[in-house]
Amino acid sequence: MCGIVAATGTDNVIPMILEGLQKLEYRGYDSAGIAYFENQKIGVLKEVGKLSRLAEKLRTSPVHSPTAIGHTRWATHGKPSTINSHPHYYEGVAVIHNGIIENYAELKQKIIAQGHVFSSQTDTEVISHLIANGLKAGHAPLEAISKALELCRGTWAIAVLIQGYDHQVWLARKGSPLFIGSGSGFHLAASDIPAILPFTQRILSLQDHELAELTSTGAQLFSSDLHPVTRSFKTIAYNPLMAEKEGYKHYMLKEIFEQPRAVYNTLTAYLNHEDYQVRVPGIPEDFPLPDKIHIVACGTSYYAGLVGKFYLEAATRIPVEVEIASEFRYRDPIVLPSHLVIAISQSGETADTLAAIAIARQKGARILAITNSPHSQIHQIADARIETIAGPEIGVASTKAFTTQLVALLILSLHISSRQGKTELVQQWIDALFDCPSQMHHILNQAPQLQVMARRYAHATHFLYLGRGNLYPIALEGALKLKEISYIHAEGYPAGEMKHGPIALIDEDLPTVVLAVKNSQYEKIMSNLEEVLSRNAKVLAVASSSDMQIGSMVNDLALIPADVHEIIQPLLCILPLQLLAYHIADFKGTDVDQPRNLAKSVTVE
Repeated sequence: MCGIVAATGTDNVIPMILEGLQKLEYRGYDSAGIAYFENQKIGVLKEVGKLSRLAEKLRTSPVHSPTAIGHTRWATHGKPSTINSHPHYYEGVAVIHNGIIENYAELKQKIIAQGHVFSSQTDTEVISHLIANGLKAGHAPLEAISKALELCRGTWAIAVLIQGYDHQVWLARKGSPLFIGSGSGFHLAASDIPAILPFTQRILSLQDHELAELTSTGAQLFSSDLHPVTRSFKTIAYNPLMAEKEGYKHYMLKEIFEQPRAVYNTLTAYLNHEDYQVRVPGIPEDFPLPDKIHIVACGTSYYAGLVGKFYLEAATRIPVEVEIASEFRYRDPIVLPSHLVIAISQSGETADTLAAIAIARQKGARILAITNSPHSQIHQIADARIETIAGPEIGVASTKAFTTQLVALLILSLHISSRQGKTELVQQWIDALFDCPSQMHHILNQAPQLQVMARRYAHATHFLYLGRGNLYPIALEGALKLKEISYIHAEGYPAGEMKHGPIALIDEDLPTVVLAVKNSQYEKIMSNLEEVLSRNAKVLAVASSSDMQIGSMVNDLALIPADVHEIIQPLLCILPLQLLAYHIADFKGTDVDQPRNLAKSVTVE
């Protein structure tokens, strides 16, 4: 969940470290630090708070170093403080670490008994002590690191500096992402690709249980038993300018408005509107149709999976279960070799989803990945895959990654339906999908009205979101967006369950968002709307533009185009909810792109 950048080269790498860390700020953090060589000795500089504080300290006291490591930390073990910030240094060893050392307390007690003194509350510091022990025992750096990690249980991506080796950086990975970039006169590593792309597009992914040694001229890879590993760098076709704000106030707002293009790009990567063909290169031709489908995911991706259940069951008639990955992995799920497990993850590195995949694979199931990162673990280890073509998503609160996940689930539904010979359904759904980008533009044009509405609700302390059918998960996702970025408590609920408890909460002080578009459950949701209105609640409805009745009933109204296919309604209804959450948060003055306590990629349990 934190950010790692490490570099060694023939020139000063400190600016490279800082710029790389800036590219990782979207992941969320509460402190930042660097370790570097100065006069052949390791120096460490750390600050609590924003990276700008560390940058200012380096501006007033410049450092020039050919080798350095940098880290932005999100507190897990130990509160945010300078002492707990990374890098951690002990007797000539500096370490930065993403992940969790699960047995750190046990290791720490053993090391303290040997006379070591710890300066922090973190799990990471034990790594520096263990490596120092290995060096004292006469091991070479790579062997000392390997032996230290053999004692650890958990996950890690680490970068290490060792006194006396001022032109080398050592890396290791298990369960947490780490990428290496190769440039002219330098090599660098980072926990996410955007931190590397400003400097080079030649990148490789360090794999689980691998180690690496970086110098200015090369990168050597090793297996866990220290045998050399040969793997080539690949050129990433990716434009760093895509991640700039381009005049928008926040990345999140930019990404909301990028959704029509992201949806179109994902559609056209797999569907042909002229001949109604579905082509998914990531799914092998002989990939068997399953008896049952399990969807595992976390957070926003889980809500996408809930919508996907409606899509898959309607199109294929194959039963689907959707489960939060952190629950799936601990309950001994009934998964058979004839089943398909769909793992959905924007980053492709979500720790709980990776663990769920491992369990499903042990039970013989096949794995299909839906990710926005073709270089991620989940994408690479799956048996089949659908990549969402969303482009980089910097805002922590997911927007375009969510809508393209819905599109990916629709594409999978069409792929299976096509194999089942359901030609008419495939044509109808493809027609509907290709209308979607222009319909999304129509909704986004209502942004000024939604900004005015948001001002009226910005001082509320609670919200209720109601939906039915495939719009119930959209109510959940809308509530999550508001919680994430405005810090207002919000709850999504199936409207049919309202009388089983939530109706007790409804009064004039509880704004209620009702997804009341015209579809097969329109009459039912309108009955629920009447129940809400009778309790004097302020209601913001998302409705169809052809609805001549609802405007006179509610306080505020956002419209989607009339007569759209029900499979498209989730893709359209989420847009006004994203804009509402964004503008409320903006009025409140919260950190929209980097909400407190949140990280873009949850790579620890």
